[in-house]
Amino acid sequence: MNAAPDMLRVEQAYDGQLITEIALKSAEEIDLMLARASRAFHDRGAWAPAYKRIEILKRIGELMSGQSEDLALLIAREGGKPLRDARVEVTRAIHGIDLAIEGISQIHGEQVPMDLTAAGAGRIAFSKPEPIGPVVAVSAFNHPLNLIVHQVAPAIATGCPVIVKPAGATPLSCQKFVEMVHEAGLPEAWCQFCPCKASIAEGMITDPRVAFFSFIGSAKVGWYLRSKLAPGTRCALEHGGVAPVIVCDDANLGEVVPSLVKGGYYHAGQVCVSTQRIFIDKKIKAEFLAAFTPAVEALITGDPTSDKTDVGPLIQTAEVDRVHEWVSEAKNSGAGILTGGAPINERLYQPTIIDEPSPQATVSASEVFGPVTNVYGFDDIDQAIAQANSLPTVFQAAAFTRDLDRAMHLSKNLYANAVMINDHTAFRVDWMEFAGRGISGYGIGGIGHTMDDMTQDKLTVIRHNSP
Repeated sequence: MNAAPDMLRVEQAYDGQLITEIALKSAEEIDLMLARASRAFHDRGAWAPAYKRIEILKRIGELMSGQSEDLALLIAREGGKPLRDARVEVTRAIHGIDLAIEGISQIHGEQVPMDLTAAGAGRIAFSKPEPIGPVVAVSAFNHPLNLIVHQVAPAIATGCPVIVKPAGATPLSCQKFVEMVHEAGLPEAWCQFCPCKASIAEGMITDPRVAFFSFIGSAKVGWYLRSKLAPGTRCALEHGGVAPVIVCDDANLGEVVPSLVKGGYYHAGQVCVSTQRIFIDKKIKAEFLAAFTPAVEALITGDPTSDKTDVGPLIQTAEVDRVHEWVSEAKNSGAGILTGGAPINERLYQPTIIDEPSPQATVSASEVFGPVTNVYGFDDIDQAIAQANSLPTVFQAAAFTRDLDRAMHLSKNLYANAVMINDHTAFRVDWMEFAGRGISGYGIGGIGHTMDDMTQDKLTVIRHNSP
């Protein structure tokens, strides 16, 4: 008799109420999934032509559009993202499908000149991109639908079989998406849903049948898994940052304040590029705080399924405890708490502003991943740039100024993969490149860039005898 499967309890992030339970995959089941994906890939006669992949992706987009409100509510319930923001996530995910469709037309090779030397004369050569092979995608909780689309849609578009492991806290959005993928006509072997324990996931990820590993999550886990990959497995890693923003004395505070409220407190700060460190010219610091503090205090924290809610819960009760420990450490070291600074309950944390925490404080040096921003005054812009660049975590940065020369100076000298001028650090559209540098990531995200990762060129050289 087969043992009963381990079950994963999926709870509402807001109140811990049970949504459902789903069966976790065993090591034996995962071995079969890898075998199915490998067989599908190696049966080259069964590869779907581009027009078929386009048809399937179009159908997926239609199914998502028809169930957009249900998807948004599911995101809010399992992940705690406020419903208004969850609706935006669904819209982005649908557009991500469109981007993958558009990207298919860009999958093409080129003719390679061969008669540049006598040795190559009499030959014609051309390249043609092919799918890299089976993909394993491991995703994060904070965008439980859109991140899955960023990992799975490029695999479908390029013709790679994909096994996707969702975050344990938010598997239902992924499960629903994979069901839509199958309903749209993609055979199950080409997209498999794989909720499982981390220890079992490691065996799947490091299996030699895996051609490409896509990971979104913590740096500690991501770099560890990369070190364990089988020889030949390619990968892309997306981790977090401690995003800095520099506000110059000529900035328009009427634009700065709402932008940084959004950048710092969107999804309760649980975003890898959430605005965390605000460096502001001391000449305007008091004026900024006089506007920023009440704007943060006005945020409505509560039930994410309510249209009125601005800030929802943290994903686990342990995260509330951790954030409070970090905030308390900064306070006990002399930093000022301008607003917030305490849990509301075991799942909600007050939107918090910390004034002048020590650079060595954990809230200054590590990714908070909670509804907390730090404010530091500066006298010299290059001093602020040096502080902004002082950490090994490097993702996106931002600056506010109306002076073009200053903007260019900041863009040049801020160490980041992307610098937003007159916008917050969490800005993103899904076709732009999105990547951490240094320990914050490996490879480049974004639908088109991921499609590039999931293809590899094959060169054909034909020797001919024509004069």
